[in-house]
Amino acid sequence: MQNMPINKVRNIGIMAHIDAGKTTTTERILFYTGRVYRIGEVDDGTASMDWMEQEQERGITITLAATYCHWKNHRITIIDTPGHVDFTAEVERCLRVLDGVVAIFCAVGGVEPQSETVWHQADRYDIPRIAFVNKMDRTGADFFAVVEAMKTKLGARAIPIQIPWGIEDTFQGVIDLIHNQAIRFSPDDQGAHPEKGPIPDELEEVAGRYRSQLLEALAEQDDDILTDYLEGREITLDRVKKILRQSVITGKIIPVLCGASLRNIGTQPLLDAIVDYLPSPLEVPPVRVFDQEGNKATRPPDKKGPLTALVFKIVSDDYCGKLVYIRVYCGTLKKGQKILNSSSRRKERVSRLLEMHANRREERQEVIAGDIAAVVGLECVSTGDTICDPGHPVFLEGMRFAEPVISMAVEPQSPSESEKMKEILDKLAGEDPTFKLNLNEETGQTIISGMGELHLQVMVGRASREFSVRVKMGKPSVAYRETIEERKSGEGKFIRQSGGKGQYGHVILDVRPAPRGFGFEIRETVKRAEIPLDLLPAVREGIKDAARSGYIAGYPMTDIIVTVTGGSFHEVDSTEIAFKAAASIAFKDAIKKAGPILLEPIMSLQVISPSEFIGAIIADTGSRRGKIRETKKNPKRVIIRSLVPLAELFGYATALRSLTQGRASYTMEPAYFDIKSA
Repeated sequence: MQNMPINKVRNIGIMAHIDAGKTTTTERILFYTGRVYRIGEVDDGTASMDWMEQEQERGITITLAATYCHWKNHRITIIDTPGHVDFTAEVERCLRVLDGVVAIFCAVGGVEPQSETVWHQADRYDIPRIAFVNKMDRTGADFFAVVEAMKTKLGARAIPIQIPWGIEDTFQGVIDLIHNQAIRFSPDDQGAHPEKGPIPDELEEVAGRYRSQLLEALAEQDDDILTDYLEGREITLDRVKKILRQSVITGKIIPVLCGASLRNIGTQPLLDAIVDYLPSPLEVPPVRVFDQEGNKATRPPDKKGPLTALVFKIVSDDYCGKLVYIRVYCGTLKKGQKILNSSSRRKERVSRLLEMHANRREERQEVIAGDIAAVVGLECVSTGDTICDPGHPVFLEGMRFAEPVISMAVEPQSPSESEKMKEILDKLAGEDPTFKLNLNEETGQTIISGMGELHLQVMVGRASREFSVRVKMGKPSVAYRETIEERKSGEGKFIRQSGGKGQYGHVILDVRPAPRGFGFEIRETVKRAEIPLDLLPAVREGIKDAARSGYIAGYPMTDIIVTVTGGSFHEVDSTEIAFKAAASIAFKDAIKKAGPILLEPIMSLQVISPSEFIGAIIADTGSRRGKIRETKKNPKRVIIRSLVPLAELFGYATALRSLTQGRASYTMEPAYFDIKSA
């Protein structure tokens, strides 16, 4: 890890819709780079990246898995992400720390709903991407249709740098448009030694057409190539690669490759593309940091600079305790070093540094700028915290996660396990920012919230398998939210006098509605003469506590901006407890005046069905308060996209099977929160 020059490092993620072949492709990458000596299969439960029992049983990726390998004197750190919408937070935290992404698409399914979700997540972080169209050996595979779908659905400048050699059961290799050659993969040696040769005669015309498209796309990015192309001069391979690399890093071109990972076709050229076209840490913009006064600066990836790292995942490990995944942006972190967690303002010591390969680990003495590693020894740490040099405290931008949309009550199988259950679920909530744990004070029930039924089932399953806590689950319920419609102010006073030292707190604040999806934010314009600086954390805590319990029906409040504008204090009697209580009173007073309303989660629903059932599906969607966004037909099937309240979708799988004789399928994902209608 330490000896690899930073320009030879690639930190990449593998992302896609569920069942597009992410883990299968990652297994081939590890095999051909010599990281593993046997190809693991998802269907057999032997994939090294799907190491959790539930992943092996369900055949899907549930949690991100990190590993590394070497290819052509480059070090590639790979994070394999989940494809199921319930685990979208895993994708979000990965994209925050990666430099490049391989987006995998199914040659039959094309751009599927979760493909769009993860693509737009990557757009938010401006991450360079290359695309790999997998499963070219499947019946119905259509490489060129997938490329067109990338252009129309994703708005991507998708340019093939390969085209398939054969299709479906005749698929045997790829035509490399960069090197102008054919690459054939033999099943006899698991595709380990691809054969390179001239392009077959029957493919010369189509290869020439798509190579011209590639050169035209590059000519738009470089005047010298444009001149040579127009004048018919040969463009050297080095220049093609150089301009293509620049175009990928700036996001102007998405190169598209193809293959069939399960049949061991196309992995080595994909590795070449990762090395040739995705950026090193030196080639992405330096990370932005903020000092304690809020001033902005940047930290370039220099191993001699002040330590700056981001915590992006926390895992409870049987052997190591709390395993903290970090991305080091600047400086060097050594075993035994003392660090500052600027987010919690605590100093801690790093006891061990680990390099991860799924659930296996290797000890390291140090990690440097550009590395992704795991740290042992940090206790007071949360996802999104900044780890830095105590002498140079800074803050990195944190991560924002989607709000949970579904809740259910849980209880232990035996009353004696009640405390242990809460402790374990609280630990799991610390690992996953989209998994929430709350106690309903009125009913005494423990309520868990997450991104979907599968998400909650997996978390409860982990409590049982990993921590031996038997948990009973109730029926799922919708995780509503509350917000306001008007801007109002509120005032709260908490005054108690009992003969000795009293309690005095006085807070004035303003609440106003924010756009949907904004979240909850507290600002302060109050003068220090009105509320001292050391009492403001108590004010914020009081506001947050009141917001968590809501006003109408006890649901958390969101899409609100709270501004603390005034107050007063007593030099002797003012305490944190008094100001926390006063802030809570002021917030509730303002909310009461501001027109509180209930929000419900709206889901983006996509149904794929034979055309003869379109009328029944649309009618059923309308009965569920759904709004049709788009209907696409072809001779065999119809795709219906709609927006439907989550409250109307419980039991939808059974209803859809009944409507379509079991011939339709659907996917859904959270879209936004909106005002609850009757």
